Amino acid sequence: MVAVRANKAHREERIALGFLMTSSAIFVLAIALIIGFLAYNGTLLFWHDHVSLPAFLFGTDWDGFGGKFGAAPFIAGSLLATGFAILIGGPLGVAIGLFFSELAPERVAATFKPAIEVLVGIPSIVYGWIGLTLLVPFIAKVFHAEGDGLLAAGIVLSIMILPTVISLSEDALRVVPNSLREGSAALGATRWETMSRVLIPAASSGLAVAVILGIARAIGETLAVQLVLGNAAVMPSSLLLAASALTSEIVMDMGDAPEGSAFRHALFSMALLLLLIAMGLILLIRFALRKRT
Repeated sequence: MVAVRANKAHREERIALGFLMTSSAIFVLAIALIIGFLAYNGTLLFWHDHVSLPAFLFGTDWDGFGGKFGAAPFIAGSLLATGFAILIGGPLGVAIGLFFSELAPERVAATFKPAIEVLVGIPSIVYGWIGLTLLVPFIAKVFHAEGDGLLAAGIVLSIMILPTVISLSEDALRVVPNSLREGSAALGATRWETMSRVLIPAASSGLAVAVILGIARAIGETLAVQLVLGNAAVMPSSLLLAASALTSEIVMDMGDAPEGSAFRHALFSMALLLLLIAMGLILLIRFALRKRT
């Protein structure tokens, strides 16, 4: 009887192991196929349509039907909007997560944490519509400008990434062992010294993950950015002037680009570039964090 149960347990374990390995292999295969598809179609512009890589990366003229594929304005717009969002939303999200995990009463944290998690599920079009109807007119009135541009896009993106950064930062700080807090207090450190010199370094890997996911959402955002950025294919010269981003330009032009044309290949090249930028930023943060550790 015992042997039968043991064989049954081993059989169930092998089935579960096989299911998990198959699921992991499917996931890895799907990611590889996506990257391969983008890599193939994204490089057609260079080896099939004979457009040079420097002309694509550093050119400032964009005319899909006229054969001009300078993506520099969109690259600059994406990087500036994402950088602005991270500079504002990253530290603010970590600070709020630190407040909820270390300073806020349990009742306050229990009340506001579910509300913050609900904000993660709000569609991006809602953020963009609120930015278009409230933020853009406000910026136009205050700064006597058009209103749509990098400033509006950066503010909207910083608000969008806040729930993700806050939730993950709080979770990363809560799993830090209490022995570190108690040891710091026993050495005479103040609460601020404990948070800044003990807890944040101890939770740095989790905080880095929070910021990385914030970057991933910000740089890949489309609808919200498209509504408030202005969608002007020019090099950004001011936060108050209209600009464009890789995501918004792909959305606007993909329907008009003929299948198999250099125009369509250029849009795939922009999608591939967007993927490479996101991966590069993530690897850069990982490298900096590992070096610091």
